[in-house]
Amino acid sequence: MSLEQINAELVECRLCPRLVEWREEVARIKRASFREEDYWGRPVPGFGDPAARLVIVGLAPAAHGANRTGRMFTGDRSGDWLYRALHRAGFANQPEAVDRTDGLTLDDCYITAIVHCAPPDNKPTAEERATCARWLDRELAALPTPRVLVTLGQLSYNQVLRRYGAQAPRPRPRFGHGVEVELSGGAPRVLASYHPSQQNTFTGRLTEPMLDAIFTRARRLLT
Repeated sequence: MSLEQINAELVECRLCPRLVEWREEVARIKRASFREEDYWGRPVPGFGDPAARLVIVGLAPAAHGANRTGRMFTGDRSGDWLYRALHRAGFANQPEAVDRTDGLTLDDCYITAIVHCAPPDNKPTAEERATCARWLDRELAALPTPRVLVTLGQLSYNQVLRRYGAQAPRPRPRFGHGVEVELSGGAPRVLASYHPSQQNTFTGRLTEPMLDAIFTRARRLLT
């Protein structure tokens, strides 16, 4: 299946009752500052270059970010950090992501997540992560030549290594910012990063130079 076909099916998914209820409740009640906007309120599809060699795997849409705008990492502070870094590294044509009509395009880069619906408290359950894994599997299969997977956060890192199963080394390397994992059988290289959440960026656990280093390394791995 093409990415377009996959995403057309994905946005109609209702397999996780808790996530369906939450994403739709948020879209109905809204945040006061966005009360005049129409929220997306559905599963958020992946976004980017369908021929991308770099794939970024996040956790899940933010309730008032991608769940509002309908595009991964768009309309929240995590996205502000991510797209500035991608622009500096030459993977994005602009450093801002406001809404689906803002003109943002990605070059050789595709962004997705291990869960496509906004979860309460940004914490999808293990069952929800397992249910949503089918979409990441299909996306990775549809991309023709993925060579580097940047995982944002430990849950994303673990899910990606789980997805590749026996191709991942044993024991699995512990998650850490900048950790690289070489998978066997021609699978993409995994490059781990802290998630650009406010919890990490406000505390200084993740800085812009640290995030820049991830995409500088990804660029070198693609050459």
